[in-house]
Amino acid sequence: MGLFKKRDVLGSEEPGDTLSEVEELRKTLLNAKMGQNVLKIALKEIERLDKTNSSATEYTIGINYLEYLASLPWNMMTEDNLDIDRAQKILDAEHYGLTDIKERILEHLAVRKLKLSSSQTVLVVDDEKIARRNLRHVLSKDGYAVTTASSGTEGLELLQKKRFAVVITDLRMQDVDGMEVLEKAKAGDPEVEVIMISGYATTPTTVEAMKKGSYHFLAKPLELDELREIVKRAMEEKDTQINIKGPVLCLVGPPGTGKTSLQKSIARSLGRKLIRISLAGMKDEAEIRGHRRSYVGALPGRIIQEIRRCGSRNPLIMLDEIDKIGQDFKGDPASALLEVLDPSLNTHFTDNYLDVPFDLSHVMFIATANTVGSIPAPLLDRLELLHLAGYTEEEKEKIAFDFLIPEEIEEAGLASEPPIFTPDAVQKIIREYTREAGLRNLQRQIAAICRKVARETVSQNKKKLNLEVTPGQVEKYLGPRKYFFELAETQGQIGVATGLAQTESGGQIIFIEVTTMTGKERLIMTGSLGEVMKESAQAALSYIRSNAKLFQIPEDFFEDHDIHIHIPAGAIPKDGPSAGLTIAVALLSLFTKRPVRRDVALSGELTLSGRILPVGGVRAKLLAARQAGIKTVILPLLNEPDLNDVPGEIMGDLKIMTTDEVGKIVDVVLGSHP
Repeated sequence: MGLFKKRDVLGSEEPGDTLSEVEELRKTLLNAKMGQNVLKIALKEIERLDKTNSSATEYTIGINYLEYLASLPWNMMTEDNLDIDRAQKILDAEHYGLTDIKERILEHLAVRKLKLSSSQTVLVVDDEKIARRNLRHVLSKDGYAVTTASSGTEGLELLQKKRFAVVITDLRMQDVDGMEVLEKAKAGDPEVEVIMISGYATTPTTVEAMKKGSYHFLAKPLELDELREIVKRAMEEKDTQINIKGPVLCLVGPPGTGKTSLQKSIARSLGRKLIRISLAGMKDEAEIRGHRRSYVGALPGRIIQEIRRCGSRNPLIMLDEIDKIGQDFKGDPASALLEVLDPSLNTHFTDNYLDVPFDLSHVMFIATANTVGSIPAPLLDRLELLHLAGYTEEEKEKIAFDFLIPEEIEEAGLASEPPIFTPDAVQKIIREYTREAGLRNLQRQIAAICRKVARETVSQNKKKLNLEVTPGQVEKYLGPRKYFFELAETQGQIGVATGLAQTESGGQIIFIEVTTMTGKERLIMTGSLGEVMKESAQAALSYIRSNAKLFQIPEDFFEDHDIHIHIPAGAIPKDGPSAGLTIAVALLSLFTKRPVRRDVALSGELTLSGRILPVGGVRAKLLAARQAGIKTVILPLLNEPDLNDVPGEIMGDLKIMTTDEVGKIVDVVLGSHP
């Protein structure tokens, strides 16, 4: 507001203030280094405001708008730290495992490094050997890759074969002169910068060269320091124009697997500024696109606001909980994100408030989600998914000792006399006090133990020297065990099969119970089942009825019986396409009176023809099976390639069978007749 003159209520102006204040604002906008199109719009707005009464609402709106435009980082970028070894050390030091995700970040750094190095190329065209040699020596010492040409013809041939960032050419040469080199170079690559050199420089010649696109014109004898400075400036301007689109990654995994902390490590390894935007529950499209500046109080969307706040146009923006974005009468924020995240559109992202394009292509977007099922298909298509499956018990134990325990000891003020956690104690916490794919609850339990140790230390008014946290101490501090997984020790039951499911919290086992009663061929389904799971149950029953003879089931059995399928924990909604095989096995157990082995778990979708289709979340499901004491897991044959991503310790503890037909696994899953 201070950029403008004061006016009284009648619109009169204070003498001598008008020109200086308008010029001051104009100067501010010119120094903002915004594009010519944006600057043209801003200057028109200044002219309109200069004719507007200061008491008018439009005047205030215009002032706020221009100040916002001038404050945006139109041409300010932080320089990426492209040291790949440093980045890998940061990622490895702060996160255990996650090999695929770390590799993807290092790939991004490698691509950017190669592109930047390939942009530091210089072509020197001069028919004087000494001049070529001197220029090559000086520029090579500055780190540029220098190629020389002894004539204009040779220079044009090199330009056809290879792209150069900067061309330095003499004006007068025998065959092809510097003007022709300039014209051909600009025609082949409009982005190349051409520096002209001549001992016969005249004003008309210089003007002609500038009109044809010359970056600079230097007279001989050359001042080498001046030339080096001009080349450096040209290179810096090109570095900001290098078209390396920021990747749009989406980290998908259960809570507590380290999605948010991983993004912070990525920002540190790149040396970029970090912005966090939570999308959970966002229902107003204006949160993304901003408001029209037709009223006082209008603001840009969160993207532009945060970029302005951090002062860089290439930050790392975290889009947390993208799978929980809302929608109501105010618009659809998920659809508004399409323009933000599409690399072909976000180079000219137009916020409603700014009403001018702003380039978002240099921003690195990283989204997080627990599942991808609720993300709209067009938005999902713009994301590169990186899955964070749950951790194995061995990984949790390693992370607990390397990260969680030292951190919680420090938080509890026990660093001077830290308690010593035994491996058996940590295993007991993992197995009996947590049931999760991630690490959040494990950290809470470790923190609870450290707090209780701290209280004991203070209440006894003396230091607890050499305190060892054993399994007995864990039960003392945390109480009786909370979870039981010894399913393998229980007896198999008729009509009860164990399935594997994937949820937002990771993999888990589910029990499918079926029973029969006298009735009229009704199929009853309970347990908060979704439509997909209900259809799976109907398909499984139809397959068994149509193949009753194959499974030695009396064909008239179904005529006077109702069948009830139930999945316990009825308050929890259940849905998905991977329960068909488990339901079929439970039904076969019921009809043949053979109990289902309790140490066997299944996952797969069944068709009416008996084919078993592949399922997702194999790694998470196998983790849950192993934790529950399952010994044998049956998966679809088409899921065999997914087993390559399963850790060796899981494969060693589980017997994994794959099949494409129900008949091949009946004897494996069902016990003998009672």
